[in-house]
Amino acid sequence: MSDALPFAAQETAWIEVIQKMDETYADLVRYQVELEKKNAALEEAQHFLASILASMTDVLIVCDLTGAIQQVNRALEDLTGLPADQLLGRPFQSLFTKDSQLLVDGFAQCIRDETIHDCALQLRGRGEPIPVDINCTSRYDHRRRLVGMVLLGRPVGELHKAYRALNQAHTELKTAQQQLVQSEKMASLGRLVAGVAHELNNPISFIYGNVHALERYTQRLARYIAFFHERGPGADQDRLRGELRIDRILDDLSPLITGTMEGAERVRDIVQGLRQFSSGQQGEHALFDVEPVLRRAVHWVSKGGPEALEVDYDLPAPLWVFGHAGQIQQVLMNLVQNALDAMADMDHPHLEIRGGEEGGGVWLEVRDFGPGVAEADLMQIFDPFFTTKPVGSGTGLGLAISYGIVNEHGGRLEARNHSQGGAVFRVELPSVRPGDGLGD
Repeated sequence: MSDALPFAAQETAWIEVIQKMDETYADLVRYQVELEKKNAALEEAQHFLASILASMTDVLIVCDLTGAIQQVNRALEDLTGLPADQLLGRPFQSLFTKDSQLLVDGFAQCIRDETIHDCALQLRGRGEPIPVDINCTSRYDHRRRLVGMVLLGRPVGELHKAYRALNQAHTELKTAQQQLVQSEKMASLGRLVAGVAHELNNPISFIYGNVHALERYTQRLARYIAFFHERGPGADQDRLRGELRIDRILDDLSPLITGTMEGAERVRDIVQGLRQFSSGQQGEHALFDVEPVLRRAVHWVSKGGPEALEVDYDLPAPLWVFGHAGQIQQVLMNLVQNALDAMADMDHPHLEIRGGEEGGGVWLEVRDFGPGVAEADLMQIFDPFFTTKPVGSGTGLGLAISYGIVNEHGGRLEARNHSQGGAVFRVELPSVRPGDGLGD
């Protein structure tokens, strides 16, 4: 019995040892499984971070407190042409050109106090410097101790190229716009010449006729005077006076000269109006009555249009405006021309032109009796290059130029459809009366 007890105790001890070994093995297996899971998660996190670094188009540089490079991404490798193993351990300042060194040297001093945003630097590229915008922030460990800095930069070379291309395109667009504006002015001038040629024809015709008659009369008077010089007074004086119709000539001389002067004055007024119109943006603003300018604009445009045009005026006189008469005439000619174009298919085109003073300003309205303007087009009718006319019939700049001129005069130009049909263009300009001091 005494030998059995120790054997039982030994057996029990072995069982306990085996149990402890099983528990330890189970713990080892569990720890191994957890370790493998953590290793797998760590590896997955590393792959995830690596994929992010590889997919970044911005440059990433991680440095320690001395400025030695600890981590870079593929974007930096591609730009510099150097692999990561040749970049690690180098001072990050060596990545930038000499022109950028002064700014780069300040990073280490500023990093403890502030964050650097959008610092323009030159990165040493494969063949030439690459402009980059760098952001620099502090890097801390898990205990919030400063351990280095992180530089994140965006290459802006393509942006600079795009900006230069955009700037060149803008310059070309401005040149094209100036050419189109000039084309629109020439088109307006063409319409103006058609009306002025018709208008000049009348006074020039009767000036030519009067001068031709004066030439004949001059020959007769010269002959009559020569007779007296050769023979002196005599019996044939009355016969020759009647034969040459001297009395009738003397009666006609005054009306002929008066008519010639009237024709010349009409030509002078037309030329003066042309000079005002053609003076463009260079003339000085002055006080003028807009009512005769409006009538002249309608007269000149209508002479180049349909003969059956009917115009109804409802205008007080005078309507004083301080501005450039030639520019305002260009605006009014554009409005009248657009109205005529809108009524091109009508047998009896009709215009209504009204004006007055309201709220310290002068207003003018030009209404046609055409089809009106589509509601969708009213919002963009003053936009440059917008036109509802067929291709080749307009540049789309007439109303845009007019809108700009009215704005420069401190006024407004609006368009709407009349309730009874047709379109109405309203011009509002600051009103200045004589004695206000602006026209002195």
